Amino acid sequence: MISHDDLIRALSGIVGPSAVISSPDELRVYECDAYTIEKAVPVAVVLPESTEQVADVVRLCNAHRLPFVPRGAGTGLSGGCLPPQGGVMISLSRMNRILDVDLENRTARVEAGLVNLWLTNEVAHLGYHYAPDPSSQGACTIGGNVAENSGGPHTLKYGVTTNHVLGFRMVLPDGEVLDLGGPAFDTPGYDLRGVVIGSEGTMGIVTEILVRLTRNPQTCRTLLAIFDRVEDASQTVSDIIGMGIVPAALEMMDRLIIAAVEEAYRFGFPRGAEAALIVELDGPAAGIDRSAEQVLDVFRRNSARSVRLAQTEDERKLLWASRKGAFGAIGRLSPSYVTQDGVVPRTRLPEVLSRIAEIGARYNLSIANVFHAGDGNLHPIILFDERDREQLGRVIRASEEILKLCVEVGGTITGEHGIGVEKMNLMPLLFSPEDLALMQRVRDVFNRDGLCNPGKIFPTSRSCVELQATRRAAAC
Repeated sequence: MISHDDLIRALSGIVGPSAVISSPDELRVYECDAYTIEKAVPVAVVLPESTEQVADVVRLCNAHRLPFVPRGAGTGLSGGCLPPQGGVMISLSRMNRILDVDLENRTARVEAGLVNLWLTNEVAHLGYHYAPDPSSQGACTIGGNVAENSGGPHTLKYGVTTNHVLGFRMVLPDGEVLDLGGPAFDTPGYDLRGVVIGSEGTMGIVTEILVRLTRNPQTCRTLLAIFDRVEDASQTVSDIIGMGIVPAALEMMDRLIIAAVEEAYRFGFPRGAEAALIVELDGPAAGIDRSAEQVLDVFRRNSARSVRLAQTEDERKLLWASRKGAFGAIGRLSPSYVTQDGVVPRTRLPEVLSRIAEIGARYNLSIANVFHAGDGNLHPIILFDERDREQLGRVIRASEEILKLCVEVGGTITGEHGIGVEKMNLMPLLFSPEDLALMQRVRDVFNRDGLCNPGKIFPTSRSCVELQATRRAAAC
């Protein structure tokens, strides 16, 4: 077993002393992602600047049987980059360059640490954008988006990360460098690119990504409707999709979120409203006003208290800033929160939202909702104070009930946040032991020794014991 001092010297020899973090105070910055319930401190954090340096660090970890975990911006919401005990964290934040933009083929090659929004900002003046747009797109990285197969408001029409990634370079868990996919839109053979996307860093470390660029729509219309009943807003969602209209985005916010974002952004949301719908239509100018009128008519038929069409680009941007800033605005309501990520059929939205409210009341917890209503991707936000251990125990139990409810009505336990450590012991709700064993065999082809991001996605006897210990501690 290598000593701590020797490990730091060896890592410094690969990336340089200024790119190794080892002091206890600085390491605590990396103890969790945005899922703050579970925390662990790595033995060291390295900040490589090239694929070659990543590969050398991985080979060093292999030589000494040290587990390791990749990390992007730490905006994940399921503990996907929680450091393994005694493990090294490989932070890709310094690998943040745009390597190439090829407008003729509508592609860009970027490093994994590039912030999502930076790519759109780089090509916007050329008439293009990168379509996947998580709410954290101003901070999250494209490498992290690949790991979680992230979505966002506009993926209702445009698809999630896997629909916009043509290929990538990755460092396998043994240090070998491998290229998967490529510039061709349909490569022959098995889609190993698709296997790795969404594998949460358990199959290797993606370092460079070839992504599709999407031409900006000719025009768009952004509409807001305010409702006095969540049921009316939910029915509106079904009616819009049922008409054959596919909005670029269809988002819902409930009363708690409306109050928080209005206090933060002063957009003009009315106080006391129970639900707000944001609908964005985009495409050719011909016909878009007719579609907007059809949506406005659906609003009125479902008893919308008020409707509003963004009149300027600045007004549209402020409305989207309000929506995408909703999670940050929660800080005005509570010192801590956990964001869930279940998916349900759109037609079950009213029932599920009502039952989520019942779960909150039963556990004496406030639960806010802001979510991608168009594809039924719910984000119940449970408000609490993590300093209160008894309250934390109630949060964990309420979270489990919400996800079990999603499965009960025909949905699933994650739409875009991943499984990580948070939900791995709920995987048997969806998969048989044989299913889980087969998936782990696929992972083991890439990650034979289990050193790359261990203890994620799949339930184990050890994880069950550790989770129960966490819950007992929370209840004390």
